[in-house]
Amino acid sequence: MILAAGRGERMRPLSDAVPKPLLRVAGRPLLVHAVEGLAAAGFTELVVNLGHLGRQIRDCLDDGSRWGISVAYSDEGDRPIGTGAGIVRALPLLGRGPFLVTSADLRTDYPYERLRNVAVGDLHLVLVANPEHNPDGDFVLDDGALLRSGPNRLTYSGIGVFSPAAFRPEIAGATALAPYLDRACERGTATGEVYRGACDNIGTPAQLEAARERPAG
Repeated sequence: MILAAGRGERMRPLSDAVPKPLLRVAGRPLLVHAVEGLAAAGFTELVVNLGHLGRQIRDCLDDGSRWGISVAYSDEGDRPIGTGAGIVRALPLLGRGPFLVTSADLRTDYPYERLRNVAVGDLHLVLVANPEHNPDGDFVLDDGALLRSGPNRLTYSGIGVFSPAAFRPEIAGATALAPYLDRACERGTATGEVYRGACDNIGTPAQLEAARERPAG
């Protein structure tokens, strides 16, 4: 699943007429970079959630056949419902087994093939060094297990593998993803890995310009 439904408030005014996932870096929309990376890693069935200006995203990707994949859409309408609720809404399209989730606003060279057969309890997250906007990090990685508290915290990259069971009915109604992550950590069913390569979240015009100035790769 590629998360592409956000309004992109911090990217305004650039995201007023074009959805943030379609802003271009290295000659292609951010969303297309994600699709290409997943297709190259052997993923053939994608779900993309839609929100603000979602019609443009449909027009860009169509059915995915130009990349040799299929694309299904989970349309959330114009009112944001949150990442957690967006994944829950898309569950009927995602099947019964674990599924990969990545964000449409990442510029990364992460090798998605690493996650094709990763063992997962409730969830497995890719962590990165803490960026300037999140200096305190999100999680501690303790011999592969994810913990919320402790020293040497790292930041959730936006890439992970989730079991449908992670979205348990006892926290149904949560709009954000954080409650589901917290519950998995409490249950001891959350694991993770660290990635030291390029993995930049592009959320502001300044971050977009910086990404455009970096060499293509």
